[in-house]
Amino acid sequence: MPLAFRRSPHVISFWQDGRLVLVNYATGVLARGTAFAVELLDDLSEWRTWAELSANRLPEERKLLRRLVALMVRRTFLTRSTDKPRTVDDELSRWGTWNPAAGFFHRATRDVDFSSTPSDQIAASCAKALVQPFPSPLKLDAPPRAGGPPLPPARLDGDLPSILLARRTWRRFGKGPIALEHLATLLQLTWGVHNWIEVPGVGRLALKTSPSGGSRHAIEVYVLARQVDGLRRGLHHYNPDTHQLAPVGNSGPRRISDYLPGQHWYDDASAVLLMTAVFARVQWRYPYARAYRAVLAESGHLCQTFCLLATALGLAPFCTMALADSRIERDLRIDGVSESVIYAAGVGPRPRDVDWAPWPNSDQTPALTPPAHAGRAVRSRRRRPSQDR
Repeated sequence: MPLAFRRSPHVISFWQDGRLVLVNYATGVLARGTAFAVELLDDLSEWRTWAELSANRLPEERKLLRRLVALMVRRTFLTRSTDKPRTVDDELSRWGTWNPAAGFFHRATRDVDFSSTPSDQIAASCAKALVQPFPSPLKLDAPPRAGGPPLPPARLDGDLPSILLARRTWRRFGKGPIALEHLATLLQLTWGVHNWIEVPGVGRLALKTSPSGGSRHAIEVYVLARQVDGLRRGLHHYNPDTHQLAPVGNSGPRRISDYLPGQHWYDDASAVLLMTAVFARVQWRYPYARAYRAVLAESGHLCQTFCLLATALGLAPFCTMALADSRIERDLRIDGVSESVIYAAGVGPRPRDVDWAPWPNSDQTPALTPPAHAGRAVRSRRRRPSQDR
């Protein structure tokens, strides 16, 4: 069989800063595009031999075409019939109608450089605020519109309101481990299966404490244990049905910040819960790319549940999406396409010397200012007798 060429299946193009950019989102390769390159890619939607490509071309055009084909093969925009298929192409192709929108977003937002230090980030934010104030956290940064009656205050009796109001993101932790019982409680009440239901013609669906689009429950969780009583240090996978942990076979990184780059203040945490998504579960039910949002929303539901439970247990929780994607996935032995890490939450004992630790390496906490509704008296408004019916 003569050598043939074909366009790689996950190539897209767009204009950026006035220039045409070609991207193979499967391999992460970007290159500046030209009209000639786009024409070639368009011609190679199917396998074509060199003889077919160079037919009816002048010698000088053939020389230019040969160089371009060789370059685009090296840059992964073209594949040869003799090349071994790339696993990432095969896995991404299974995303079907989620491509290219969700596939491009998923691959393009991986392995971000988080190497800048916190002081650099703060300095950059302060400098930017001088010339471009940050957007208001309120849509109406003004008094309420006339005619709108004030709402009665929230009921604060019971445990849940106090837990909600006490939840904070901790960046300092106390010494010593957390109890295995506490970790087990966090796992079972956040990710555990509490019942199964049988849907005729569909199959078994899991019921958990957080909602999931179509009850697909795409999220898996792995524990990076550092200081948990009775649990070996390293990586473990949680089975939400049997409520058991199984070692992954990797001890994990030397520092937690190797997984959470640029966030060294989490190195003293007791455990990190790494959430991954098994996309096929959602893709089976929802063939459109918008369903990628449902996966992200589900991880958010789970993370809030985790943080509230940890707060109720008197622990110090945190969460982050600043992840070393490829490093984590390599250690978890997942491919980053059919299953990929998308969120992390962690926990440790609370430090004794502070009530809340929002700033790394500091005992200072910011001043808290109550919202406009705090302390406002709400009076019931009686109707006039003539208005009664």
